[in-house]
Amino acid sequence: MSSAHPQSSQPSQHAPELRAAARHVGRRRFLTTTGAAAALAFTVGLPATGAASATELDARRIPHDPFTLGVASGDPLPTSVLLWTRLAPRPFEADGGLPLARVTVHWELAHDARFRRIVRRGTALAHPEFRHAVHVEVPHLDPGREYHYRFRAGGWTSGTGRTRTAPATGAATSRLRLAAVSCQAYHDGYYTALGHLAREDVDVVFHLGDYLYEYAVDSAGGARKYTDRVLPDLFNRETVTLEDYRLRYALYKSDPDLRAVHAAHPFVVTWDDHETENNYADGVSENEDPPEEFLLRRAAAYRAYWEHQPLRRTQRPHGPDAQLYRRLHWGRLAQFDVLDTRQYRSDQAYGDGAHVPGPESDDPARTITGATQERWLIDGWRNSRALWNVVPQQVTFSQRRLDLNPVAKLSMDAWDGYRASRRRVLDGAGAAGIDNLMVLTGDVHVGYAFDIKADFDDPSSKTLGTEIVATSVTSGKDGSEKPSNWATYTQANPHLKFYDGRRGYVTVELGRSQARADFRTVSAVTTPGAAIRTAASFVTEVGDQGLREV
Repeated sequence: MSSAHPQSSQPSQHAPELRAAARHVGRRRFLTTTGAAAALAFTVGLPATGAASATELDARRIPHDPFTLGVASGDPLPTSVLLWTRLAPRPFEADGGLPLARVTVHWELAHDARFRRIVRRGTALAHPEFRHAVHVEVPHLDPGREYHYRFRAGGWTSGTGRTRTAPATGAATSRLRLAAVSCQAYHDGYYTALGHLAREDVDVVFHLGDYLYEYAVDSAGGARKYTDRVLPDLFNRETVTLEDYRLRYALYKSDPDLRAVHAAHPFVVTWDDHETENNYADGVSENEDPPEEFLLRRAAAYRAYWEHQPLRRTQRPHGPDAQLYRRLHWGRLAQFDVLDTRQYRSDQAYGDGAHVPGPESDDPARTITGATQERWLIDGWRNSRALWNVVPQQVTFSQRRLDLNPVAKLSMDAWDGYRASRRRVLDGAGAAGIDNLMVLTGDVHVGYAFDIKADFDDPSSKTLGTEIVATSVTSGKDGSEKPSNWATYTQANPHLKFYDGRRGYVTVELGRSQARADFRTVSAVTTPGAAIRTAASFVTEVGDQGLREV
């Protein structure tokens, strides 16, 4: 979501490649996974399945450092981690500076940063069909342990990354410290907050969406106002094709603070809208483009996302579809149900935006998760043995009245636009006996802390859980401590315990007796180097949900 870029009703005029591909495959065949995959292959001239190239490049012939986009790890399991890198000696070129040939990449995992105690090593093939991205799923590791890793191709060695495995499934873990981040529009400022987060003591980082923005980035980097470099003109257009998305990820990952935070901590990622297009809903585009064109764009966006994120093979897209929702555990302390509220949702009611609730938005047939994901979430709660049940997801879950009218406008893009869907989820949590529920949210470019109420219109109703909303890393530029609507929102929503409009992230420490959330903010992102501070801290007690400032 981005209020700075309102929904447009104008048809897309900038995607001749999409139109040509859609015509090539044909509408009837396109509206299947295999048809979309074939269309995607047509647009880029590559095998739809990502089959291995017939030739192999001698890595010793790579003339420049291929690890320009850094390293990353993700989705920690008790005995496995996922390691990622991508070979791109010239990242701002369409082919990354490498020919259409596969490359053998060596990897090492060690107990120490100097690699004197190597635990595992092996090789992986970097395929040109995936723009030489590498995803290594390392098995047979010790639970609850820190590791260091690196890659080598030819005479080049990557920087060192640090990761960790989750505790054993039944472990009575006493502590987990996580961070949540979202919304990092490159053109809105520097990733100062991510540089600070790289130096924080956290076990895992949850990225809650809008890792990438589709909007054009000018030669000065937008609000960064570069004077020491000129960005290529190829970034000064909206991302539409697979090549567009790949190049935009290369731009984002060229940022040293983003590379640093990935190298410092394992990530768990989920997307929102801008990784594809602002406020899209399932197969419906913002501008109501023909579905055969939009789903092709979605297929390109999803493929580039997987190529550039530390995700496992089970998350690899098939045409315009990818199962990103998944479940992770941290011993018996926490269960994480990572949601996808974009790919399966009903179209936003009342043309999107702010609107009073009505028959359209409250239609019980409407869903923000899709029926399959909703059942998966509730069934997972029924089987949960965790003390904390945490739901990392995208858009504001709690009710957020946008004015002081008796019947207030609500955001049709958030869970407020899908109130029947929210009711089913909360009823499912209650039926499953979930006592310590926490929702982690991004999207809105501000920090919020909500009590999740049984009845949001009755402040005295039972508190069912808490929602912690991470502000943006940069989106919205510098922001302010109290935005212009601060007084209205805090008065209209008594369950809203905190509201801050500056940039940063949030850390959450889960313990056996309570959880603590620290909202960390920087004063500016349009100029580099701002210090980090804690704007506010809240706790919620085990068995007695509700936020209390400390």
